[in-house]
Amino acid sequence: MMDQWLKQKKALWMLAIVFLLWMGSGCDAHSGKEDKGSASSQKGEASEVIRIGYQKYGTLNMLKARGDLEKRLKKLGYTVQWSLFPGGPQLLEAMNAGSLDFGHTGEAPPVFAQAAGTPLLYVATTPPNPAAEAILVPKNSPIRTIADLKGKKVALNKGSNVHYLLVQALEKAGLKLSDIQPVYLPPADARAAFEQGSVDAWVIWDPFYAAAEQGGKARVIADGQGLAANREFFFASRSFAEKHADVVNIILEELKKVDRWASNDPKGVAAFLAPELGIDEQALETAAKRRTYNIEPVTDEVVAQQQQIADQFFQLGLLPKKIDVKEAVWREGK
Repeated sequence: MMDQWLKQKKALWMLAIVFLLWMGSGCDAHSGKEDKGSASSQKGEASEVIRIGYQKYGTLNMLKARGDLEKRLKKLGYTVQWSLFPGGPQLLEAMNAGSLDFGHTGEAPPVFAQAAGTPLLYVATTPPNPAAEAILVPKNSPIRTIADLKGKKVALNKGSNVHYLLVQALEKAGLKLSDIQPVYLPPADARAAFEQGSVDAWVIWDPFYAAAEQGGKARVIADGQGLAANREFFFASRSFAEKHADVVNIILEELKKVDRWASNDPKGVAAFLAPELGIDEQALETAAKRRTYNIEPVTDEVVAQQQQIADQFFQLGLLPKKIDVKEAVWREGK
């Protein structure tokens, strides 16, 4: 009996020693990971992922396809995670949810996002591209002017650049948004509805606009010229811009390089992006030719234009509250 008791006691001691060794090993491993994380933060946060949202077409899409940003940031210990969105409103919703660090949209989405409390900062813009968005009707439609849209179903992406274009076009024709039947759909669904005859008109931007033209089934009754500037804006989440101003500047520098290439070679842009986007090369070339490429600062003049858009949406009852656009403009170091 004594021998058996001693054996049991010895076994219990062995189990206790194994347990203590395991606990010690586990704690050391956990501490090592945290220390490693802290060290990487001090050396450029080697394990950090830069989350970028993009849409089909645009400079960010080209930057993704080229892979230049990944190469540059990899040297600093960063990796890049790209996420595709059907439109600007959806992209900024993701930023509001904390899922994105950087992205791009047109003029209208950030106005709605700022009103909703999205912690975004305007970090750069592009020259106006009013000819790159339009109001389309089927080729054989009896609709000839904006005034003819009264009572008609018009497809558009809610809260996007084309939402503002439509508001402006209707106002110029003496109509209100309530005089038509807006059908809010993302581009792919809107195109299907347009081609099936479920809607009477479609307000859309390039390259979807160019692709619809290319198919020969659409006719333009108005584009953005004289109605909407159609700028592209680049955004960073407020927390990301405050912590990583250097990375924001690197992204903007790489975008400028892409713009220089795109400005000089619209045919090359089309050939490069066609496989990436699954859009006809000729349509992409058309879109590239009617776009002006450059990265510009968000000046007081640009802020004033954005404020005008925000105020108009508020007056129409589409914005829940008044906003001050300049509060969302990045001033590096401030």
